[in-house]
Amino acid sequence: MTERAAPFYCPYCGDEDLRPGEQGHGAWECAACNRAFQLKFVGLLARGLQPNPTGGEPT
Repeated sequence: MTERAAPFYCPYCGDEDLRPGEQGHGAWECAACNRAFQLKFVGLLARGLQPNPTGGEPT
């Protein structure tokens, strides 16, 4: 994955004035509350498709 997934708001103060951080991939800085945070993709859940109990298409 080469594209950056941008957060919509700061998880601490809720402001939308975010900028990419200098700490590397996934790092963000909030100009409103002066906090830095990092987002990390952990992985996909193993649940997959759930069968439909009525016998139709999976949901």
